[in-house]
Amino acid sequence: MVNPNVSSQPKICYRPIRPSDLDILEHIHGRLFPIRYESTFFHDVVNGRDIVSWGAVDSNRSDGRSDELIGFVTARIVLAKESEIVDMLGYDSARSDQTLVYVLTLGVVEAYRSFGIASSLIREVIKYASSIPTCRAVYLHVISYNNPAINLYKKMSFKCVRRLQGFYLINGQHYDSFLFLYYVNGGRSPCSPLKFCAILLTGLSF
Repeated sequence: MVNPNVSSQPKICYRPIRPSDLDILEHIHGRLFPIRYESTFFHDVVNGRDIVSWGAVDSNRSDGRSDELIGFVTARIVLAKESEIVDMLGYDSARSDQTLVYVLTLGVVEAYRSFGIASSLIREVIKYASSIPTCRAVYLHVISYNNPAINLYKKMSFKCVRRLQGFYLINGQHYDSFLFLYYVNGGRSPCSPLKFCAILLTGLSF
């Protein structure tokens, strides 16, 4: 059930995503995102194969689905030197041990979008990234028309560092993407604040 009736006093809890979540995870992705993911992606998520994930449930649901996912976030660790943001990481970005956490998907079913679930899930990712000594940042892409997501990341102090022209291809049409970045563990921009602002002004053009 993708859009359940919210309990009168929801109790949102967070837990790892498990193999038993496979069907509902795939179903929610299909409902929320215009991009279709291969079945191997979902199997990798629920089995923790190179992907970390957190799920949200409402333990006060009275319909017998108190452990059914109502929100999720998935992410993976990538090498900083092989990423598209290596130029945004400062003097130590070329070190072979430096890593990043890339957010793959984030979603909350419509009925539960006023409870701060997305923010809490992203905070879990930031906490996880911060616990990895070699990690320097969390980053992600947002399709250019997704204003709620853009506002969420800005509110959470992510920096919008780049606009990528035609990044997404959906139903034969190209859409731009904004790249957002959140530094952790001393990660920082290699640019001066003034130069960084100049890059944003020339590269974003909202």
